[in-house]
Amino acid sequence: MKIIGIVGSPRKIKGNTGRLMLEVLKGAEAEGATCETVALPGGTIKPCKACDVCHKKGICPQKDDFEDLKAKIIASDGVVLASPNYIFSVSAQLKALMDRCCGVVHCLGFEGRYGASVVTSGGGGEQPVAEYMDQFLIATGITPVGSVWANMGALPNNEFTPEIVADAQSLGRKLVHDWQNQVIPPEIEERRAQVKEKMRQLMLYCRQEWPFEYQYWEKTRGL
Repeated sequence: MKIIGIVGSPRKIKGNTGRLMLEVLKGAEAEGATCETVALPGGTIKPCKACDVCHKKGICPQKDDFEDLKAKIIASDGVVLASPNYIFSVSAQLKALMDRCCGVVHCLGFEGRYGASVVTSGGGGEQPVAEYMDQFLIATGITPVGSVWANMGALPNNEFTPEIVADAQSLGRKLVHDWQNQVIPPEIEERRAQVKEKMRQLMLYCRQEWPFEYQYWEKTRGL
């Protein structure tokens, strides 16, 4: 299994979020996965311009790292998203990536892959952020297997407890296991079906404005 870990933090891999993500990847590697990490410190992926070119032509015209990172995700079997909790949501760095995936969402372009989410904070509130990240995974076609988080303000010496490390590594092992066995819980399947139907209806409505996406649906999913 090939996994890409993406951390949206100006502190890159050396920050708390990056360190916790690496524990998840360590668990995955123990099960035979090969892992690559990508850090989004800011500026490498620019905000979406809402130009609609991705919907019309299937590619973003902005000159940055987005298309290369999208290709890395497509070439992978699993994705681990990691973000600090910045004012009740993901960081601006990760949000920029999410916003640029609007065309991916319309086509469920990452379907077949499995994913997990990682969140750290200075004072709590990690679960809603992890749930938001999981919803993004579902919206792009990825099957989420779970999340791990840590409230650094409640941890002594800014170090993860053995329980948090064990949870993170267990999540990495689960990511590999669920991908190998193609596990899709019924509630995730239902949410994916809802997203798929919503996007199908959108394609029908915007078939003139968004020719690339409409033709993609015609060829791969039927309309």
